[in-house]
Amino acid sequence: MARSARWTNPTTAGHPAAGNAQGRGGDQSTACALAFTRTPGFQTPSEFLENPSQSSRLMAPFRKHVKPKKQHEIRRLGELVKKLSDLTGCTQVVDVGSGQGHLSRFMSLGLGLMVKSLEGNQRLVSRAQRLDQELLQALNKMEKRHPKVVQRGPRHSPHHVVQWVSPTALCEELLLPLETSGQGSARLLLTGLHACGDLSVALLRHFCCCSEVVALASVGCCYMKLSDPGSYPLSQWVAGLPGHELPYRLREGACHALEDYAERLQNAGPGLQTHCFRAALETVIRHVCPELRRPGVQGIPRVHELKIEEYVQQGLQRVGLDPQLPLDLAALRAQQAQENRVVAFFSLALMLAPLVETLILLDRLLYLEEQGFYAELLPIFSPELSPRNLVLVATKTPLGQAFSILENEDI
Repeated sequence: MARSARWTNPTTAGHPAAGNAQGRGGDQSTACALAFTRTPGFQTPSEFLENPSQSSRLMAPFRKHVKPKKQHEIRRLGELVKKLSDLTGCTQVVDVGSGQGHLSRFMSLGLGLMVKSLEGNQRLVSRAQRLDQELLQALNKMEKRHPKVVQRGPRHSPHHVVQWVSPTALCEELLLPLETSGQGSARLLLTGLHACGDLSVALLRHFCCCSEVVALASVGCCYMKLSDPGSYPLSQWVAGLPGHELPYRLREGACHALEDYAERLQNAGPGLQTHCFRAALETVIRHVCPELRRPGVQGIPRVHELKIEEYVQQGLQRVGLDPQLPLDLAALRAQQAQENRVVAFFSLALMLAPLVETLILLDRLLYLEEQGFYAELLPIFSPELSPRNLVLVATKTPLGQAFSILENEDI
């Protein structure tokens, strides 16, 4: 079962609006007590003490083209998968939604696992294959120069496949063993690093219905993209709760970086005005084009240096609307004056974010246990680096206390 743990929220004392949010102390304490802990067994990742941009636990070739956040994630999840693979006797790892293949490369060329990578985007798969070759060349050079540093022996690049995985239909490609494994059948471990929306649910369903799949390590993301109904709720227990429904706004809020936002509140930086500007932009969009709901507005750089009308004009252009539309400047100025209230509202919404994520992940954990499997949620990433830091680990045979070793910093 998932451990019962308490969520400890950072202080949000810096911004004037934070006092409004903190005034609801009882509500905040309740939210903290009911959410799964996101705090791992370490305070600051020791790998970044020497250089905040380069993990000291990854060899240089594995850090190339990879940002610090991703370095931390692929190392932590990759080594957890390696331990889980050893514990369950897996012969092949399947990385679903592998993107550019950073996790797959580390697991295969860094940890010696047999890895198949499934990604629906041909462009990303092509780039992943190029990066594989680049990494192999770098490792071969390192082996010649520093033979004691680089592990000798055969190297198996990940096997990349262009494949879209449906959340409802069985993916035959996912279950096919690699020819290099030399076996007629395989014992598979499924993993996905921030597999978006329904893709994380697809991993769970393949784990449950396929005898070849004996272990799972899934880190979810993009909860607002879950099909509803269909991908939430999954468990009978959550489905039986009155008021278990989660509208889009709550699921979207659960994807925000709470720790980062708390630090921004504490520092009371000018970047907080983004929320007010975005809200003002939304009112303009809905006035001009009421049918355009939830438009994806890509990040606008250096918002704090823009006038509100300049921000709105850039935002309109990014959603395909005429940036030269006449604007009611008086109304925009009045909305800008509400910045503190917008920040207070956003703070309250984020206070609920860990609760919403807890309900979604608890639903997944209970779904697995209702099928007779063994599952646990472990916080393996630093939440300051990687806000979606809970990995759902599942097996078809009990591991007992072996679950607890999977989240140690030294994995």
